[in-house]
Amino acid sequence: MVERSFVNCPFNQYSFMFHSKIAGIGKYVPKNVVTNHDLQKYMDTNDEWIQERTGIQQRRFADRVGETTTTMGVEAAKIAIERAGTTAAEIDFIVFATLSPDYYFPGCGVLVQRALKMKEIGALDVRNQCSGFLYALSVADQFIKTGMYRNILVIGSEKHSFGLDMSTRGRNISVIFGDGAGAVVLQPTIEEEQGILSTHLHSDGNHAEILAMYNPGTHGNHWTEKKLADFNEAEISDMFMSHSMIEKGQNFPYMDGPAVFKTAVVKFPEVVMEALNQHGLKPSDIDLLVPHQANLRISQFIQQHLGLGKEKIYNNIQKYGNTTAASIPIALCEAWEENRIKKGDLVCLAAFGSGFTWASALIRW
Repeated sequence: MVERSFVNCPFNQYSFMFHSKIAGIGKYVPKNVVTNHDLQKYMDTNDEWIQERTGIQQRRFADRVGETTTTMGVEAAKIAIERAGTTAAEIDFIVFATLSPDYYFPGCGVLVQRALKMKEIGALDVRNQCSGFLYALSVADQFIKTGMYRNILVIGSEKHSFGLDMSTRGRNISVIFGDGAGAVVLQPTIEEEQGILSTHLHSDGNHAEILAMYNPGTHGNHWTEKKLADFNEAEISDMFMSHSMIEKGQNFPYMDGPAVFKTAVVKFPEVVMEALNQHGLKPSDIDLLVPHQANLRISQFIQQHLGLGKEKIYNNIQKYGNTTAASIPIALCEAWEENRIKKGDLVCLAAFGSGFTWASALIRW
């Protein structure tokens, strides 16, 4: 652990000497295993159909009562903090990424601060969905580099199961997602060729409605061609949340799967190559690629496109489904626990999701 006196040294004298490293990592997945066969009780689907399209065999669902996005994040954070050789009292800042917060507001960051009985530190919530963890990691990385903080807790956590349409109507989306959390603690390092080398963030809002959860919201259906004057009184009352909206299933996520897939297989390799090119590296230099666990077919396409062997890409979507902001830290933690990552390895993280947003991070472990 880096001494506080080092980090508080004048920026212009010491900032060039250090950058951020992942000092500790942890994960938490609920105990409830839900297989593809289990889903047949609720919707017209089957194991073959789900595996063929997504590669998913099972996922984890949190307890309906007692487990929340925050509590899962806290459990992952405890492990990351311990492995970083620090304590909750020494954490300087929290960055929490999720699309399924406990409350519409406030965010989960302050709930973590309360649960872990931390000092009155800052807590930032990041809403970049599947790319959320990498956006959060990038923000934390900048704070470390400038010397503002020395122990930053970054969490990605999701409780999707509470808001899925578990019927045939919603099967195209509901079979994909699972619950869980992952966390890392970032600290400064002065070791050469170690830590986060760079992060790369992108977005294209032109496709925002292709993958979105419209309601509840304050949009007023502005993306439709209807003007406010064209809505009757009952429709206007539906613009945030109503019984009729629930009856129509308009409170569940929407996804144009083929459109998302088509864009993802382009942007994923692009953002990986962007990171490699900045450092004069090539795909064969990667020791392990950990992509956001969106779809096994997308991961396989990326692997083949970059010419990577199966041993150089880590996938666990088969066990956990798509846990959006939690998927990269869960997969990264599991890969580390399985000794798939060792000191000096070049690790690349990449994500693509709603927004559209996409991102990558290149790390020398």
